[in-house]
Amino acid sequence: MSNRITIDDQTLNAMTSVQLRELLARYRRIFNGSGYGFWEWDLGSHRIDWSGGFWQRLGYDESDQKRVADAHQLPDFIHPDDRENMLEAVREHLRSGEQLNTAYRILAKTGEYVWTQVRANSIRDEYGRALYISGVNFDITELKNVEAALRESEARQARIIQASNDGIWEWYAERGSFHFSNRCWEHLGYTEKDDLVNRGKNRLAVWRSHIHPNDLPMFDETLAKHMRGEGAFDIEYRIFGKEGDVRWIRARGRASFDANGKPVRMSGTNMDITDIKRSEERVVQAKVAAEKANQAKSEFLSSMSHELRTPLNAIMGYAQLFEYDANLPERHMDNAREIYKAGRHLLQLINDVLDLARIESGQMTVSLEPVLVSRVIADCFTLVQPQADAQSIKLEAQLNGLESTYVVADSVRLKQALINLISNAVKYNKLGGDVVVRVAERENSQLRISVRDTGQGIPAHRQDELFQPFNRLNAEHSAIEGSGVGLVITKQLVEMMAGRLSFESVEGEGAEFRIDLPLSTAWNQDLLVQQPPAASDLKTVELKVSQHSRILYVEDNPSNIRLMQQLFSRYPELELEVAEEAFLGIYKARNEQPDVVILDINLPGMDGYEALSVLKRDPLTEHIPVVGLSANAMPYDIERGKNAGFYDYLTKPVEINHLVTTLNDLLG
Repeated sequence: MSNRITIDDQTLNAMTSVQLRELLARYRRIFNGSGYGFWEWDLGSHRIDWSGGFWQRLGYDESDQKRVADAHQLPDFIHPDDRENMLEAVREHLRSGEQLNTAYRILAKTGEYVWTQVRANSIRDEYGRALYISGVNFDITELKNVEAALRESEARQARIIQASNDGIWEWYAERGSFHFSNRCWEHLGYTEKDDLVNRGKNRLAVWRSHIHPNDLPMFDETLAKHMRGEGAFDIEYRIFGKEGDVRWIRARGRASFDANGKPVRMSGTNMDITDIKRSEERVVQAKVAAEKANQAKSEFLSSMSHELRTPLNAIMGYAQLFEYDANLPERHMDNAREIYKAGRHLLQLINDVLDLARIESGQMTVSLEPVLVSRVIADCFTLVQPQADAQSIKLEAQLNGLESTYVVADSVRLKQALINLISNAVKYNKLGGDVVVRVAERENSQLRISVRDTGQGIPAHRQDELFQPFNRLNAEHSAIEGSGVGLVITKQLVEMMAGRLSFESVEGEGAEFRIDLPLSTAWNQDLLVQQPPAASDLKTVELKVSQHSRILYVEDNPSNIRLMQQLFSRYPELELEVAEEAFLGIYKARNEQPDVVILDINLPGMDGYEALSVLKRDPLTEHIPVVGLSANAMPYDIERGKNAGFYDYLTKPVEINHLVTTLNDLLG
């Protein structure tokens, strides 16, 4: 079959010579202006006739016409890697008669190669033999550059995905199919050779069959909502691996929608987050273990506090009773005061350890409010003055015109922190030294309270150890009392109030500790919590009860019973009745109608809270005020006691003055 181009001979024959020349000139202008290479290859003579500006664009001129027109020399212009492909394409065209369509790189005059696309067909005789091949060449370098950039981009993305260990997947609506990359299956322990990947089943159905049954509804709901355009597809779920182990996958994807809002495609990634989830689980387990350890520590400290306070109750209680004995010689009275003083020191050590434990476990809270600094300093001086007088140390406050200045703090905790600092300044001072508390405004609306002493100071090489719990910097070998936790508690209390504690010390010259707290722009005097000064000696509070009153004491500890019996024996107007267990106490309260019940908490058979509940529900006893007295002295114990309905909650070792004050309130 001939592919000879037909020409309207009648039209051509009708043209004059002038018209034919004009037609030829027009076609030449078109060919030359296009930049294409129009050519015809005479297979008999192996000559190629070229038209257009193709070779000119490659930098060749008329001197190169002979070479480019010779079919035998033309392969020399083709890139060596592309020659055989080009020749094979020509041979295939000659065999099959199909259109010649190939691309190769061709050498420019500058020595660079450019890409050209070739499209051609042949003119054959009546026997099908090719006589001429006619075609066109055009520059496709830009297209090839774009293709190369696209391939590089795809390769770069593939490298990134490979390096990230993420699997990719895609869903196509028109095909109704789902594609998973091999990495998705590798997350589950499979390889591309596993039948699961290659057996041709619906990939999504196979994948869903591996999802944990408890997470599958969430997976389906999240996917359905995203397909409705109602939310992002970003989900974490469990999936079973090849060996039946549970893995964690985080899947993220985004759907594309057509003009009608229907999803047409969805692409996404799978990230294996099993290790992250296991780490999170270990962190949670460690947190639970730490909370259990903290709880166990709190319970242990509470128990130890109870066990230590019980014997202290007898020690300090009997020491206080000596004050009521007018016939006791003064030197014996001094001995009793020393016993009481030592007991108070031991009690302070217990309280310090409990405070530290509460802070570390997060159980201590602060109530921030406007606090008048000058009043707190005055209260602290009142409490520390006897300690300073014993060492002839002068206490001085330099308020610098800031007497009416308030800070945002917890008044009780600020007082506790300042007492610790001033007390330390006295304890570690030299005999007859000075302690100066100075107040000054700082930048950023801060107030600085500094406590400076004239003691021996802190050695430079030990200053880093200052805030370590129970580290007294060798002071434990001296006569100075302490627990080594006061500064630790002070620092943490200050930081809980959004403040900062710092210090400066020169060995041999003394030390200065500084508390920086935010200034308050508003104040309310009613909010200031005034802490009553603790007893520093054995001065007694007078009992102001004139009428005969009956007291029922419910207690099972013989030592505590004897202590209370000796105390009440000094007050003829008070009659003490004892019940050694809760049931007997309730019976006596109903039948004897005492004026006050003093109730221990830790009782055999029925504890104090249960006994209080019975007393408050009984019409015969609901009017009788009940005072709690217990060695359970943790803050939450005291809070629980007050919330339970006790008129007052006293802790052991009992402060006799506090007990007498309570009786005055109830019976006076």
